[in-house]
Amino acid sequence: MMSSPFAPRLFEELAGARRVLVAGAGGGFDVYAGLPLALALKRLGKEVHLANLTFSYLGGTDAAWLAPHVAIVTPDTRGEERYFPERSLARWLRAQGLGDRVYAFEKVGVRPLAAAYRALSTELGADAVVLVDGGTDILMFGDEAGLGTPQEDMTSLAAVAELDVATRLVACIGFGIDAYHGVCHAHFLENVATLERDGAYLGAFSLGRATPEGTAFLDAVAEAQASTPGRPSIVNGSISAAVRGDFGDVQFTTRTEASELFINPLMGLYFGFHLQGLVRRSLYLPLLSDTRTIFEVSLVIEAFRAQVAVRPRRAIPH
Repeated sequence: MMSSPFAPRLFEELAGARRVLVAGAGGGFDVYAGLPLALALKRLGKEVHLANLTFSYLGGTDAAWLAPHVAIVTPDTRGEERYFPERSLARWLRAQGLGDRVYAFEKVGVRPLAAAYRALSTELGADAVVLVDGGTDILMFGDEAGLGTPQEDMTSLAAVAELDVATRLVACIGFGIDAYHGVCHAHFLENVATLERDGAYLGAFSLGRATPEGTAFLDAVAEAQASTPGRPSIVNGSISAAVRGDFGDVQFTTRTEASELFINPLMGLYFGFHLQGLVRRSLYLPLLSDTRTIFEVSLVIEAFRAQVAVRPRRAIPH
């Protein structure tokens, strides 16, 4: 397909794919950040499946196991009544006539997660994987002033890097949200520029409120927030507010009452990348390859940060 400045290159990269796995990288409600992409790909005639690194205890549910560390969550899965984003999304999908399952990966280290990804991609016959981050800290190389919450994102990135799948991409949405966790967004932009020079940046595009995907996203997130009133998603709530056209200190949950929010249109932008290009730029991802648990991942990152020269924090001068 001929490249066009008016067509998102992420979708051009997926033009030849038949079966696409869209997976939340960072756990929690990250899979919702991939929902608009999944719906857009479905409209293009692709077979699309949704997965997520889960924060829920799958052993406390009756979900069927597809393989070690990856379970099949449906609207009827029982257990984990207070917080289960994958089941909330499965229920929304069924209500829309869009299927009834979301695959859930346990929060483990790179070795078992890579095996789980291989089992799922083989089962689905996936020829493309899109790893999605709600927020932008998946793009941290390792020497930035702040890494955000890298453990889950980097574990997912390292696991998918090992897959023998034709097309592997990364998408992130929610620019600015990770400032709460110490991310310097000038460093994010610097990293995007670096990946552009490498040929790994696929450009950015906006999730529009009036598009079918934007409308569906707002509805799905609203339903998820209602189903998890004690722990609603700050990331997806912020993205939703931005997509609706809200601006500034827009409070939508008591979880953020002590913080001043800066909801703005940039939060509704998707940024796309070649996964391997991002992997090559990571300063510590190879160190994670033999980890078995998420605790090992945390220790490796902590040890790496203790010896790396950190870029000075800087503000965006606009």
